[in-house]
Amino acid sequence: MVYISAGELQALKDELQSLKEQLAQLKRMIFGSKRERFIAQENPNQLTLFDLSDAEEEEVETQTQEVSYTRKTKKKKKKAIRTELPPHLPRKEERIEPENIPEGAKKIGEAITELLEYVPAQLFVRRIIRPKYLIPTTGEKTHIAIAELPSLPIPKSNAGAGLLAHILVSKFVDHLPFYRQRQIFKRQQIHLAESTINGWFVASSRLLSILYQTLREKLLETDYLMADETTIQVLTKDKPGSSHKGFHWVYADPVRRLVLFDYRKGRSKEGPNEILQHYTGFLQTDGYAAYTNLATQGKITLLACMAHARRKFENAQENDEVRSHQMLRMIQRLYAIERRAKAEEMDVEQIKALRQKEAVPVLNEIETWLYEEVHKVAPKSAIGKAISYTLSLWTRLKRYVEDGRFRIDNNLIENSIRPVALGRKNYLFAGSHEAAQRAAMFYSFFATCKINQVDPFQWLKETLETINDHPANKLYELLPGYQKSNE
Repeated sequence: MVYISAGELQALKDELQSLKEQLAQLKRMIFGSKRERFIAQENPNQLTLFDLSDAEEEEVETQTQEVSYTRKTKKKKKKAIRTELPPHLPRKEERIEPENIPEGAKKIGEAITELLEYVPAQLFVRRIIRPKYLIPTTGEKTHIAIAELPSLPIPKSNAGAGLLAHILVSKFVDHLPFYRQRQIFKRQQIHLAESTINGWFVASSRLLSILYQTLREKLLETDYLMADETTIQVLTKDKPGSSHKGFHWVYADPVRRLVLFDYRKGRSKEGPNEILQHYTGFLQTDGYAAYTNLATQGKITLLACMAHARRKFENAQENDEVRSHQMLRMIQRLYAIERRAKAEEMDVEQIKALRQKEAVPVLNEIETWLYEEVHKVAPKSAIGKAISYTLSLWTRLKRYVEDGRFRIDNNLIENSIRPVALGRKNYLFAGSHEAAQRAAMFYSFFATCKINQVDPFQWLKETLETINDHPANKLYELLPGYQKSNE
């Protein structure tokens, strides 16, 4: 017989509880809903229509009676409601006249049917013809006149701006790897070598690198930023046959709607230290320790993300449903205030006043609850970790009420990161550290397009056509959303 001490027994219980929580979380990730929205039930004892406990099911079974009867009912057919086709699409009219119309028939109207049609994208050859003229001059000398060639994105290349924009948007917005795009081109009898497309990618990156630097400079002019990071697998010569886990560090200016991706080989604070070296202002992040005590020259004040705190309690429901629901209800009240401010289109001063009046009392209630409950739960349990996590960041979490510009969470930047996660499932890895940094550049541009509701293809095509001739000191005018924000 083996005897264990009380301490060892408690350690085993804690480990068992931790393993149960990990298993529950894994099942939820695989089979459960991905939505984090919490729907509060005001009375926990009130029955719902389709959710009965085992005991309630047994009681219902003992009281059921079998009744049979026939009833005739008329079912009303529901008319299908079709969404109107967008008015901005061009209309190609096709008229069909009835046959054998006698002379003298009078037209009384038209029946119009609209169908949404599609024509596959087609490549075409743009031929630029520049006539040459021989202009006679005095003496024996002659002069040949010819128009200048329009500015091309990649000199001495036969790739137009539209094709380059299509390839890059297809990869970084629509998540189509280059090799799949090559297969699509083959169906149109266009055979592009892998080296050719990669060469276009590198050349386009080189052309736009100065605009990427401009984006970085403009983003750091603000005093309020969000930051987060996500992984990307990278092939390197250092690890033949395997990949290196790199990181895209993402920074967003939610006020001027700018997003910057910065690739780094690791997750240490070296990345934000360099990017934010001269930054002074507020930085909103999750609880990752790298953002704490940055060795920068400016003064940085940290804000935290309420969505991350909410997620901890969302994941702790199976461990302690009562306490989790108590916290989720209180957080839900905070988000209701934010939705009201957005629905009423309040300005920053109105948002601050609303938060001070309605959100601050809720935050005080949450703070009191956290300090009361932290000593009543096991520290290593899911609910214990959720409470401890929230308390450790509480000063940062409640700071958003101090300025109407601040967001309650980091969801804006998490939405900007989502395309990277989708891309990982398609092209799996970057071919080198340099390719990963080029990807960061295009993710920056396209994420900025997204939050400014700018068509990424149209923006990139126009930028590739004009950047060579644009004044260097006004490159910021080419950033996505610049014209829109200055109208």
